[in-house]
Amino acid sequence: MEFLLEIMTEELPSSHVKSALAQLEEKFSEEMRNSGLETSELRAIGTCRRLVLVADLGERQPDQEEIVTGPPRTAGLAPDGSFTQAALGFARSQGISVDNLQVLTTARGEYLGFKRLKKGKSTPEILEEKLPALIAALSFPKTMRWSDKSFRFSRPIKGLLCLFGGQIVRVSLEGLVASSQTYGHFIHRPQELSVHSYQEYYQALKDNLVLVDPAERKEKILDGFQKKLSSLKAQVYPDDRLLERLLWNIECPLVIMGSFPESYLSLPLEVLSTAMREGQQLFSVVRGKKQLPYFLGIADAPADPKGYILAGNERVLKARLEDARFFWENDLKVSLAERADQLSAVIFQEKLGSYADKVARVEELVSYIADRLNLRNIKKDLLEAARLSKADLLTEMVREFPELQGKIGGIYAQRQGWSETASRAIYEHYLPVSWEDPIPDSTGGAILSLADKLDTIVGIIGTGYAISGSSDPYGLRRNALGVVRIILDKKFHLSLYRLVDKSISLLQKKLTLPAEQVKTACLELMAGRVRFIFEKRGYGYDLITAALAPGLDYLDFTEARIKALNSLKSSKNFEQFILMVKRVKNILKEAPKSRLDPARLSEKEEKELYSALNIIKKNAEEMMVRGDFAGAQKIIFRLQAPLNNFFDRVLVMAEDKKIRNNRLALLSQVQSLIDQLADYSQIVVTSENS
Repeated sequence: MEFLLEIMTEELPSSHVKSALAQLEEKFSEEMRNSGLETSELRAIGTCRRLVLVADLGERQPDQEEIVTGPPRTAGLAPDGSFTQAALGFARSQGISVDNLQVLTTARGEYLGFKRLKKGKSTPEILEEKLPALIAALSFPKTMRWSDKSFRFSRPIKGLLCLFGGQIVRVSLEGLVASSQTYGHFIHRPQELSVHSYQEYYQALKDNLVLVDPAERKEKILDGFQKKLSSLKAQVYPDDRLLERLLWNIECPLVIMGSFPESYLSLPLEVLSTAMREGQQLFSVVRGKKQLPYFLGIADAPADPKGYILAGNERVLKARLEDARFFWENDLKVSLAERADQLSAVIFQEKLGSYADKVARVEELVSYIADRLNLRNIKKDLLEAARLSKADLLTEMVREFPELQGKIGGIYAQRQGWSETASRAIYEHYLPVSWEDPIPDSTGGAILSLADKLDTIVGIIGTGYAISGSSDPYGLRRNALGVVRIILDKKFHLSLYRLVDKSISLLQKKLTLPAEQVKTACLELMAGRVRFIFEKRGYGYDLITAALAPGLDYLDFTEARIKALNSLKSSKNFEQFILMVKRVKNILKEAPKSRLDPARLSEKEEKELYSALNIIKKNAEEMMVRGDFAGAQKIIFRLQAPLNNFFDRVLVMAEDKKIRNNRLALLSQVQSLIDQLADYSQIVVTSENS
C-alpha cells in the first residue's frame, strides 16, 4: 500500500535538503527492514521547504513464532515426571494450561516453556512508533531551536503530512500531529490543500506552483535555457554547482534572460561569470568560449509580467560589473612581481610563517620535481610560476572574489608578459579543488599544484594538526586527493616517499613533531585517498589491499599492480594460484628466519623449484623495474607447477631441523618474490566461500 510523508519546514539551505533526503531514505529503509515490513519503490524527493518520502509498504508485520521460557527443567519437573509448583505457577502467570508446557533446549540449557504466535503490528502502528525518532535523528551541519522547544532541526518544522493507504497516520513530533494537509507555493499560492494519495499530492502542488520532484524542476530549467538561447545560437557557460544549488533553492523555476552593456566584454570570461554567479546566482551566456552580453537567471516565481525581476537583476549586475572593471584596471597597474615581494606581510599559517615562506618552499619542491621528471626545458618558467603563484592574493579582484585566486593570477601573468607555461601553471595550480574538478591540464600546472598541496599537507600535519571526523578546516583530505590524482592521471613516475621527505626537510625548522611521525601520518592520509580513487574506479576492496601491500612509493606502479591483478582475475589458474600463495604464507607464519643453503636441497622437486625460482625471479624483477607488472605476474604464475610438485612430494616440516629450516627458507624466497607484486593472500576467491 502507498505511504506518503511530507515534512514541511521554513526554507532550508540547498546543501541541507540533499543531505536530509539521502539520510531520510537510508534511515527509513533500514527501519522498515528491521521492523520486517516489505518496502518497495522508495523515493525521497522534495524542495527547500518540504522533505518527502514515497514508498509502497506491506500492510503489517508478518506474525512471528515466539519462545517463552519458564523455570529450568530440573526445577519444573519432579523425578517422576510430574509438574512442580514452579511449573504450575509459570503456566498460571502466562494464562495457559500446564499441559502446554514442553522441555525446550536453549543456549543456557533445558527449560520448561512453550511456543506462541506473536501477531505482527500494523504498518500505521510501526510508522507512529518509528517516524518521530527517525526525523529527530536527521543531522545537519548547523541546527536551531525555536519557540521554547529543546528539539533541534535545520529550520523550524511547520507541519507534517503522513498517509498510508489514503488514511492519516497520526505521527506526533514536538507538538505537531500529522494530517492530510499541505500548502502550495509559500508566496504565490499559500493556500491549504487536502490530499489522500501521492498522485493527488503531486498534482495539487503542481497546480499551486510547486514542482516537488527535483528531476522535473531540473528538466524545466534546462528546457527554459534552451528556449531562451535558441535564437542566439549560444550556450550556458557550464556551472553545475550553481545549477545544483538553485535546483534545491526553488519550488517554481522561472528562467529569465537579461543583458548588460557590451563595454564590459573587455573583462575576461572568468571575471564576468564569477561576478554573475557570486553576486546574483546568474549564468553567463557564451558562444564557443566567448562571453555574450547576456545572462540567464532562475527565479522562484510563475512569471515576471512587469519585468521587475529582470530589471532588478540587470541593475545590480551592472553595478557589480562596474566594480569588477575597476578592480581589473587597478590590479593591472601593479606587476605580479611587485606583489610577490610583499607576500612576507601575509600570514599563511601562524606556525608555518608567511606566504613568502611558503612560496620559497614551493619553488624548491617545483625544482626537485622538474629534475626528477627531466623537465629542465621548462624548469625556469615553472620557478617563475611558483614565485608568482600567490601574488594575486594581494589583488583587489581576489579580495572581492576569493574563488578567482590562481585563475586571475594566471590571467594577469599573461597580460604582463610572462610565458604561456608560467601563466598556465599559475592559472591551474589550485586544481583540483574537489573530486569533481579536473586536474591541471598542463604539465606545469600539475607540478605547481602538486608542490603547493604537498607543502600544505606536510606543514599542517607536522605542526600537530590531526583530522578528526568531518573536521578538516585546512582541506588536508582534499589536498591529498589532489596529490594522488595528479600523480596517477599525469602518470608521473615520482617517489611519493622522497617527495614527502623533501617537503619535510624544507619545513624542518617549523615542524613540532618528529620527522618519521610526520611522514607516517602523511603517507597514511595518502593511502586513504588512493583507496578512495581505486574504489571509485570500480576495483574491489581485496584487490586494492593486495596492490597496496608492497607500498605506495611509486603510485604509477601501484596502479599497474592493481590493473595486472584485475586483468588476470578471470584467468582459469588465478584461484589455484591464490590458494597456493596462501598456503605458502600460512606455512611461513610461525617459521623461524633461516638462510637458504642450495647444497642441502636433496629432493628432485625442491631442486626444480629452486631452479625455476631463480630463472623466474631474474625475468620478473627486470619487468617490475620497468613497471610491467602484468608481464611479471604471468611469469610468476609459472611457479605454480613446481610449487605443486614440491608440496605433493616433499615433506616441508621434516624431522631433521636443518632440512626443515632449509625448505622453509626456500619457501620464504618464493614468498619474497611474490610479495614484490602484491599480497595475494588478501584476495578473496569464490572457493573459500563455498
